[in-house]
This record gives sequence, structure tokens and C-alpha cells, in this order.
Amino acid sequence: MRNFIVTIDGKQYSVGVEEVGATQSAPAVVPVAAPVATPAAAPKASGNGEKVLSPFPGLIKELLVAEGASVKKDDPIVVLEAMKMDNEITAPCDGKVSFNVVKGANVETDAVLAIIG
Repeated sequence: MRNFIVTIDGKQYSVGVEEVGATQSAPAVVPVAAPVATPAAAPKASGNGEKVLSPFPGLIKELLVAEGASVKKDDPIVVLEAMKMDNEITAPCDGKVSFNVVKGANVETDAVLAIIG
């Protein structure tokens, strides 16, 4: 039997696969109940800024300002599409924008969209 790590929807699973024609009567694939832990990706920007989090899952439809642009509190910075509606996500404070997402990316609730620092 050979062991492999398989990634499905971003989660890793350890599986064992028996070779065809092997003499053992074990099943061909033995699923493991718990996924293998993987480290979370660190944000690109430094931690000394204010994080802009996604309020719900959706699609990044547009980045409204350039990377590194100066913004004021409540300036729109991202268009997040959810359920076929466009939602403007605004800056929580004054500062420079460092994006953690790109146009066309799908994000989950509480994903870090950008850091204003």
C-alpha cells in the first residue's frame, strides 16, 4: 500500500492506495477522517495596520484604488459581489492600502481583503 496526501477544496487528506494485483484484501482507498493541518497563509502587509475583513462570502469584482494609494476613512476600496449584488467595502481608517486579494478572487467571511496602514 502506498500513502499519498490529496488536496480537495484547500484541505489536505492522507490516503492509502493499494496497488492493482496486490495480494492483500484491503480496500483500494482508505480515507482518513481528519484533514491534515496546513499552515495559514500570512498576509502580505505588515501587522501594524487595520485589517479590512470581508463581511460575507463573495467575488472580488473590482479594486477601486491602486496598491499603496492613500485613502481616507469611509472611502470605497473594493467592490464585493454577493448574490448578484455589488457591495462597496470601505476603508475603516485613513492610511495607505495594501491588498491581500486580486480581482476575480472568491473570498469567505472574515477574509482579509486589505490592510490600511
